[in-house]
Amino acid sequence: MKHLTVKEKEAETFGKMKDAFHFKNKMATPRLVKVVINVGTGTAIKKDKNKNDQVADRLAKITGQKPTKKGAKKSIASFKVRQGDPIGVVVTLRGARMYAFLEKLINIALPRTKDFRGINLSTVDAIGNLTMGIKEHTIFPETADEDVKDIFGLAITLVSTAKTKPEGLAFFELLGMPFKKEDEKKKK
Repeated sequence: MKHLTVKEKEAETFGKMKDAFHFKNKMATPRLVKVVINVGTGTAIKKDKNKNDQVADRLAKITGQKPTKKGAKKSIASFKVRQGDPIGVVVTLRGARMYAFLEKLINIALPRTKDFRGINLSTVDAIGNLTMGIKEHTIFPETADEDVKDIFGLAITLVSTAKTKPEGLAFFELLGMPFKKEDEKKKK
């Protein structure tokens, strides 16, 4: 059996979803718009001035695109944060880089995750977008072993044109996202 890429799977979604969701044409089926990867550095920047640069460098290796540093939108005295202080790094992927990243995420990174049993169904929101957190960036093959001293987590959001949660779940399942099975959920 031939292995299909994420882009090829996305092209086949109309044929598989049209009966269940009563789609009349291909343009009504969900498709991926972008993938957003966020890393919050928070107050770690106070201890290490180069933290954002290190995170940005590693995120660039993982995604293949230079990230942008984000500043605080407003000052919060209890967190000792001033407006404009750097508190995170973000990358937005579209097109070929988005599909390449998803291939790597689904086929290489997620299976390397420790004790991985699948993605919760609750990660898909009411408007059909999937947001998941990854505790360690070291599951990606681009991270070298010498970088293990500063491990950071990241949030990945897959933005789709799905209009409801059931549409989004069916769409991401067809793309190959490894969701938890119902049997495992009932055991707990």
